[in-house]
Amino acid sequence: MFSEKKKSSGAREFSNEQNKIAAGTKITGDITAKGAFRIEGFLKGTLVTTGKVVISKNGNIEGTLECENADIEGSFKGKLKVSGILSLKSTATVDGEVMAGKLAVEPGANFNATCQMRGAMKSVKNEKQSA
Repeated sequence: MFSEKKKSSGAREFSNEQNKIAAGTKITGDITAKGAFRIEGFLKGTLVTTGKVVISKNGNIEGTLECENADIEGSFKGKLKVSGILSLKSTATVDGEVMAGKLAVEPGANFNATCQMRGAMKSVKNEKQSA
């Protein structure tokens, strides 16, 4: 009786999953996933996901991060590619190379990176072509 109501495609099942790297955990390597991530520990390597990534206040990533949306409260150093919204909280520190669709920076955040806004560039090109 309940199994009939809960049918869904395989891709949708993963998108609601929450992965967590707990405080005190150190991971070196590459991670590929479809769900959201919360980083409270340390990751050195590459994280690629179609979900949202949250780096907590004490969280730290060194390497490459590719995701849909990201909220950063902790530290990131490396190459960051966010297709949607990158939100930097007041406690965030970002060093490296950033590509984002949209960027929101709270006062107090340290943003020491080169930045390309993919969403803004697309809209400018479309305006020039239609003019």
